[in-house]
Amino acid sequence: MNLHRFSGKEFSKIKYLKQMNTELMIKELKFKAVRSSGAGGQHVNKVSSKIELTFDLENSESLSEEEKALLIQKLKNKLTKENILLLQCDESRSQHKNKEIVIDRFLKLIADGLKVQKLRKATKPSKSSILKRLEKKKKQAFKKVFRKKPEF
Repeated sequence: MNLHRFSGKEFSKIKYLKQMNTELMIKELKFKAVRSSGAGGQHVNKVSSKIELTFDLENSESLSEEEKALLIQKLKNKLTKENILLLQCDESRSQHKNKEIVIDRFLKLIADGLKVQKLRKATKPSKSSILKRLEKKKKQAFKKVFRKKPEF
């Protein structure tokens, strides 16, 4: 796993990735090299540089049942009917680089899917903020009163 690919915001995800058994998860991945589309002349017709990654979520041994349920719920628009995750990458002309990119993308996706969002605590506005809002409201109303035509 390339740690230099992660931005500053994603270092919290790295902690969770280290807790997950990434080696076992990567062993469960299936890769398929396919011919990439786009520019490249004759080279693009000869070389299979595009990588398609498949991950069988239901039959994974590296995830617990709770984690599987959470991922199925959060990634439902990225899964097939058989709960198989499909990812692909054809950014680079190198098959190895595309494989690295798609693995990084997969690990980030799993880390995001397993992240449980904190519950929001309901708070009421402070007295000063209420007073500021009311004061602003009065000023605005005062302005609008002076915009009207004077009555004689």
